[in-house]
Amino acid sequence: MSGAALGLEIVFVFFLALFLLHRYGDFKKQHRLVIIATLLAWYLCFLIVFILPLDVSTTIYNRCKLAVNSSPAESNGSYVTLAPSKQKCFKPWSYIPDGIMPIFWRVVYWTSQFLTWILLPFMQSYARSGGFSITGKIKTALIENAIYYGTYLLIFGAFLIYVAVNPNFNLQWNQLQTIGIAAANTWGLFLLVLLLGYGLVEIPRSHWNGAKRGYLLMKTYFKAAKLMTEKADAEENLEDIMEEVRKVSESIKYNHPLRKCVDTILKKCPTEYQERMGRNMDDYEDFDERQNSYPSEKSLAKLHKQVIYSVQRHRRTQVQWQILLEQAFYLEDVAKNESSATRQFVHTFHSQEPENKIIQYFYTPTVEWYWECLLRPWFYRVLAVVLATFSVIVVWSECTFFSTRPVLSLFAVFIQLAEKTYNYIYIEMACFLTIFFLSICVYSTVFRIRVFNYYYLASHHQTDAYSLLFSGMLFCRLTPPLCLNFLGLTHMDATISHKNTQPTAYTSIMGSMRVLSFIADGFYIYYPMLVVILCIATYFSLGTRCLNLLGFQQFMGDSEMTSDLIDEGKELIRREKRKRQRQEEGENRRREWKERYGNRDDSTRSRAVHTDQKESSFSETNASRPLSKYTRSNGRTERDRIELLQDAEPLDFNADSVNDDPLELDSGR
Repeated sequence: MSGAALGLEIVFVFFLALFLLHRYGDFKKQHRLVIIATLLAWYLCFLIVFILPLDVSTTIYNRCKLAVNSSPAESNGSYVTLAPSKQKCFKPWSYIPDGIMPIFWRVVYWTSQFLTWILLPFMQSYARSGGFSITGKIKTALIENAIYYGTYLLIFGAFLIYVAVNPNFNLQWNQLQTIGIAAANTWGLFLLVLLLGYGLVEIPRSHWNGAKRGYLLMKTYFKAAKLMTEKADAEENLEDIMEEVRKVSESIKYNHPLRKCVDTILKKCPTEYQERMGRNMDDYEDFDERQNSYPSEKSLAKLHKQVIYSVQRHRRTQVQWQILLEQAFYLEDVAKNESSATRQFVHTFHSQEPENKIIQYFYTPTVEWYWECLLRPWFYRVLAVVLATFSVIVVWSECTFFSTRPVLSLFAVFIQLAEKTYNYIYIEMACFLTIFFLSICVYSTVFRIRVFNYYYLASHHQTDAYSLLFSGMLFCRLTPPLCLNFLGLTHMDATISHKNTQPTAYTSIMGSMRVLSFIADGFYIYYPMLVVILCIATYFSLGTRCLNLLGFQQFMGDSEMTSDLIDEGKELIRREKRKRQRQEEGENRRREWKERYGNRDDSTRSRAVHTDQKESSFSETNASRPLSKYTRSNGRTERDRIELLQDAEPLDFNADSVNDDPLELDSGR
């Protein structure tokens, strides 16, 4: 089993990252380089989280070997060996051979840092650029990132000057590398505590509120009102952009040098707009550069960028509106079925997507009723209590992990108790649950936050390339300080435990933070305590209240604006529900008519076809007859028309207009 656990987790994490990226990204429409870069960033970050418990168990086993094979007299001072154990050290099932983990961490860490600080920012600007060629997009990306990279160089130069001026430091490559790692981890830890403070409170509270049917339904109505406003704004913005595209397309003719740029813009427009513009365009009219003023290539690039953004936003709001409608209809069905005496779940509308037959076989209407109306609320309440307990333990440990005598961090107590008995399975499970919960609190906040329309991760393949790349940057910057914070909570970091024991392979790659004492002994220890203040602020919804005061509508139960939006959303859902009911009733009537009269219509249609065949064969056999036959038939048809005209009653009769002269009457006709 040596190294098998590492290989299994590498494969599992890859498919996990691929699944999440498929949920948020669009493999068919987005550029392959964007998909590959985002997948690599997510994969490396998730991999660090899953592999770190194996590093901890391997380190504890190596310490056990040193304690058994060494005597106190043989200690050379580099490691303080523990008292020899009475039991023999058993190798863990997930043991990773020496030399593998340092290389693995070095490759993963520096690849993620290259992605987050160099490649992904450049690809962000490249993806948002409206250029029409690769060279133009690269040029735009370099110009936009000049200030970005210059700021980083300025910060790194400040650290470098500080170390050079201080006489206690001798500049070496390892120390210089540690300074760069410290600068990156400091920025990441600053953002990590902010996101962690929000997630520790919001995740348990969201699960607790998930057990309240009325709360979820009211919040869905609130979202519907907000989304309808955004949807209308997106449609209006798209109409304005398409009008500009139409004017540009009509002004720049087929033989203009910039016509290729216009064609590229038209390809990004929706199909109905392309057809409309294609009908109104006259490609045979030559352009005259002296008479007309034409837009420049720079303005066309700006228009191209606006088209991409407006089309993507319009498509996203349309998809989100349909998903929100399905969610609202389902929550209303749950509220109706709670008082059902038959205990069978009845849906108002049938699912538009075909369901799996296996799921239909096991997830019957009776099972669905018991789960949705009886078991699910209690399950969410129990889960919320468990998550709240974890949050309290995390907050306590964040405030006390620097204390080594006595050990107050509960995570460190659990690991040290398991280390005494060398229970590696318990150690790995405890480490995995701890770092997994921390990761969920941080990463879920990254998926939830929305910075206007600048950054927004939308599910069902509706996330744009810029937001995907930005999320990859955040993950790569947050994961290393998250892992260091976890090692500090469990006292596996020598900087926190103040012991000269063998460090983990991950800590050895990070280097000793003693190079910058004010960061190692100050910022890394006392800044995480700020999570207490952030948790209190999140519990009382201070951020939500501030945004509501600034004019950004947020869901608050005691707000008049929230009540108005709930009523508006309820009316919108009711209107859409009536519309869908009319559609289904029309489809049912057409289906019943087809089932009842389908055979009769088919027989009538077959008789009509048979009669037409007879008439066609009769006309073919009489094709060689004289022309008088046709004249007679034509005369009969004309006579039938005259009779119909004679039967028709005149609209306006005037007796003075009657003339007795038949010639004049015929001429008048």
